Amino acid sequence: MHMITAVIKPFKLEEVREALAECGVTGLTVTEVKGFGRQKGHTELYRGAEYVVDFLPKVKIEVVVRAADVERCVDAIVAAARSGKIGDGKIFVTPVERVVRIRTGELDDAAI
Repeated sequence: MHMITAVIKPFKLEEVREALAECGVTGLTVTEVKGFGRQKGHTELYRGAEYVVDFLPKVKIEVVVRAADVERCVDAIVAAARSGKIGDGKIFVTPVERVVRIRTGELDDAAI
């Protein structure tokens, strides 16, 4: 099993969720986050004063999938989240040693 963590632009969330659902993903976690990378932020004007927005709003999606489904899910996220502009985000894939469903006590693949 692997955890796929994707940091994407907020307006792409629904497209990514639909793409993952088509891959058979039945559950995921979404967190509103802020960060920066190469995009570096931008300046905005508020009441005549210019200020720098260093941390940009993003959405972090976390989903645990079977090892056989990782590439298909990553490809689906990339296709749905890509706008072709800077700041599209990143995807991280990490191994997961154990999963336990609290309600039933099911383990690993059965708990996904």
